[in-house]
Amino acid sequence: MRSYLVGGAVRDRLLGRPVTDHDHVVVGATPEQMLALGYRPVGKDFPVFLHPQTAEEYALARTERKTGRGYHGFAFHADPGVTLEQDLARRDLTINAIAQDEDGALVDPFDGRRDLEQRVLRHVSPAFVEDPVRLLRVARFAARFAPLGFTVAADTMALMRHMVAEGEVDHLVPERVWAETRRALAEPQPSAFLRVLREAGALAVLFPEVDALYGVPQRAEYHPEVDTGVHLELVLDMTARLAPGDDLAGFCALCHDLGKARTPAGVLPGHIGHEHAGVAPLRELAARLKVPAEHAALAELVCREHLNAHRALELKPATVLRLLTRLDALRRPRRLDTFLVVCEADQRGRLGRSEAAYPQATFLRAAREAAAQVDATAFLARGLAGPDIGAAMERARIAAIAALPRPTAA
Repeated sequence: MRSYLVGGAVRDRLLGRPVTDHDHVVVGATPEQMLALGYRPVGKDFPVFLHPQTAEEYALARTERKTGRGYHGFAFHADPGVTLEQDLARRDLTINAIAQDEDGALVDPFDGRRDLEQRVLRHVSPAFVEDPVRLLRVARFAARFAPLGFTVAADTMALMRHMVAEGEVDHLVPERVWAETRRALAEPQPSAFLRVLREAGALAVLFPEVDALYGVPQRAEYHPEVDTGVHLELVLDMTARLAPGDDLAGFCALCHDLGKARTPAGVLPGHIGHEHAGVAPLRELAARLKVPAEHAALAELVCREHLNAHRALELKPATVLRLLTRLDALRRPRRLDTFLVVCEADQRGRLGRSEAAYPQATFLRAAREAAAQVDATAFLARGLAGPDIGAAMERARIAAIAALPRPTAA
């Protein structure tokens, strides 16, 4: 019985990145032996155990065999005769198929260390095509490692295109698509997730509402990048820069301009009303992927209201208050913060404008604070009751917003 550190812990250590998860594979052991040593079982489909002291995961070495379509179409086999190399062979990418023994020596049968050095995401074996989730994982790893210069190997991309052409991606369950997407949106360069999926042909299958944005022109004086799909990529990456690791902001950014794909050809390159046209495709996407309620709700608010945020310095005080009310910003200031991150990313996610100022965010935060200072106490003391209190508070909040200095638009 021998145990090995595997997967992301080995990969990230070799890359000089922080190691957060320690997963192990155990060779030459039975479930009964693991239980006798005090390990706690957690695996449902195959034997996985938690270490009695560290709570780190230890999985028995296993092989897998394709038995049907989709993510669940596999049979797993684990016994003491399964070798470390056989276990590593079932993994997705060579950079994830490196093991380290208890003495620190590496076991690297698929040249994962070479691919780390060459900054390549490469599949371990032709069996890669058997699991459609791997396509999403490659795109997610691209979003994580693109800042380090990683690209997808040509032969791996060819396999991914084959998976799409054969309809394997059609069998992905919504929960897995969302789980991988959510993680990708929290990575440092989410645009790489879209580019890899699009190059493989999977974006049109999994995210047709997003894929439809590519090739749609915008007015060059506002969008020097012109292509709406390129703008979306810039906005996603700017969102990741402004709010690292925030998948809620990332999802709002992903969906903020979906309406531009529905602009009639005769209106292009203008997009009047796109903020309202985007609500229907956003709802379709969110329902199909079973997106969490808050993600869907805030994304819809960003879609509807991001132009009002851009115009905030010109809006009347009463209109500013109505905007804050629609956002529920007085009760939920963090929601306003996320909203403003995406709106700022929308303004700065344009070719040559990444360092532009966005004073609208400062003003709207100040407006929220000024309005929030108004409460019912003073009006109760004056003898007001019922609807009169609400009306008086609204007037006071509008006056407080009107008293704020307005910065100059960038």
